[in-house]
Amino acid sequence: MNEQRNQARRAGLLYTMVAFTAPIGLMVVPGRLIVADDARATAERVAANLPLLHLGMASELFHQAIEVWLVLILYNLLRPVSVPLARQMLALGLLPIPIMFLNVLNEVAAGLLATGPAWLSAFDRPQLDALALLFLHLHAQGQQVAAVFWGLWLFPFGLLALRCGFIPKVFGWLVIAAGTGYVAGSIAALVAPGLAAAAALPTLLLEFGEPAMILWLLLVGARRPRRQGVAGA
Repeated sequence: MNEQRNQARRAGLLYTMVAFTAPIGLMVVPGRLIVADDARATAERVAANLPLLHLGMASELFHQAIEVWLVLILYNLLRPVSVPLARQMLALGLLPIPIMFLNVLNEVAAGLLATGPAWLSAFDRPQLDALALLFLHLHAQGQQVAAVFWGLWLFPFGLLALRCGFIPKVFGWLVIAAGTGYVAGSIAALVAPGLAAAAALPTLLLEFGEPAMILWLLLVGARRPRRQGVAGA
């Protein structure tokens, strides 16, 4: 039981590291650099704030690397509950990691285009600015592709939490709700952008189920399963 609790808490610690570092590259940096529908202003901000762009890139690489160990620890912790579900969680949890690593290349391209090195002189300044904004938009869409899997891996994770006995069932349902929010929000952003604004608040509320699970794993880890009955009763 102690080893089980320690494993769960290690997963909670890694999960917390992901939760605190992910918003830097996913929300804070893009919010500081992108000026909606203004390629010139966006390129000027990127050129003037390259360290900020690099910070966002570093945060994405960092939290996705941590995600590898997180998924592996959860797999080892929950595999005894159901091997098929644990394998689904492992595969779906690892799939978005290479997507996010490759997606950082869009930010690399945006930085190069915004600073306009001499070997890009075949393009004029407005073209470079437009391309820089295009690559930042592609980066945002790449995040939405990865977010589909951020939602999908939570379904087997939630089912395992419901069945394991050492995590309260409410957290399993909250994680499944969060997975629904991620998938719905990403699909709306990718294939029905007109609905993305309307779906933003409901999906955000659903996604709050994931931080609840993070807190449980970090602070409690695993509880002793309740006895199903008393012998001779």
